[in-house]
Amino acid sequence: MLLPAPSERKPYMVLRQLGHTGIQVTPLGFGAFKIGRNQKTHYGYNYNLPSDKETEQLLNGILDLGINVIDTAPAYGLSEKQIGRFLSTRRGEYILSTKVGEHFKEGVSSYDFSSEAIRKSLQRSLRQLQTDYLDIAFIHSSGADLEILNETAAVETLQALKTEGLVRAIGFSGRDPVAELQSLSWADVLMVEYHCENTEHSDVIGEAGKREVGVMVKKGLASGRLEPARAIPYVLKNPDVCTLAVGGLNLEHFRENMILAGSA
Repeated sequence: MLLPAPSERKPYMVLRQLGHTGIQVTPLGFGAFKIGRNQKTHYGYNYNLPSDKETEQLLNGILDLGINVIDTAPAYGLSEKQIGRFLSTRRGEYILSTKVGEHFKEGVSSYDFSSEAIRKSLQRSLRQLQTDYLDIAFIHSSGADLEILNETAAVETLQALKTEGLVRAIGFSGRDPVAELQSLSWADVLMVEYHCENTEHSDVIGEAGKREVGVMVKKGLASGRLEPARAIPYVLKNPDVCTLAVGGLNLEHFRENMILAGSA
């Protein structure tokens, strides 16, 4: 049997357990920010949103490569709508995470962590993503992490949505390690910033591992400032990291990044 040419072969990554959830994830995931939003970003450079055709090719190409994690949010502009439009027929092939609490409209973020707002946000996400369930729903912090956790209905509302079967796993995407540690009492998954120039959340990641809480890393390339060859292996060699969400619009870059992830 002839093997495909090296450029045609899929890079291979060993699936990792996402904490105690029973969900298996590829070490490299797709962060879907850039397919939906190009205003007020942290990348330090401008870019155009991809056309519908480019978005369709990119999203399907991501799944064809073997990446099975797609992370989005209402605050990512058109992202949820585009994922639903182009990947709803392949829903069983990927782990889908989105967030509640933040929305972005006309260049401005707004936050609402009331029970009513969270329920409306999740139902809107389900409609746009064209699915009847989410694998993961994160609280999308405004930066006031402890206030959100202790003085709003965000946690109890997510717990109720999980009980109702709309979400398989719930978690917190925050900024404060103290709040992240507190959230380990209820979260199935944490989303934390972690890279070789920011190890502020290392203790949180280690404690999450001990408690079998899944860890998804965001900004592992420091919003594009770090070279993938250095950044990706650093993040994924941490045994308590389950998956790293990386953004981008170039499918060949994802193929290269998967090779780096597979060697970590």
